[in-house]
Amino acid sequence: QVQLQESGPGLVKPSQTLSLTCTVSGGSITTSYYAWSWIRQPPGKGLEWMGVIAYDGSTYYADSVKGRFTISRDNAKNTVYLQMNSLKPEDTAVYYCARQSGSYYYAGLDRTKYDYWGQGTQVTVSS
Repeated sequence: QVQLQESGPGLVKPSQTLSLTCTVSGGSITTSYYAWSWIRQPPGKGLEWMGVIAYDGSTYYADSVKGRFTISRDNAKNTVYLQMNSLKPEDTAVYYCARQSGSYYYAGLDRTKYDYWGQGTQVTVSS
């Protein structure tokens, strides 16, 4: 059984940097044709796809966060990270990591493409 667990500081000030961690158990983050996405849900809004790291370490981002957010991984720790720079109040959301299966990567929110999700972690950007 694959499990994903997000963690990170819950409250940051605007313009600060924050890193979230997605610790994966029950499966390797380097296994072919699984990719690991970050998705967020702002309060009162729908899900928003942020980006993905493929099994070979390649990364892809939504245009809205490209250049500001960075996804990386530590293979030895079986962990995926999301670093968010220059945070804005509109980045306030619940952030999820999720595993995609069956393709190199997928940039969207079709839930049939995802087979495991973390429980989410709240990030609040406020002064």
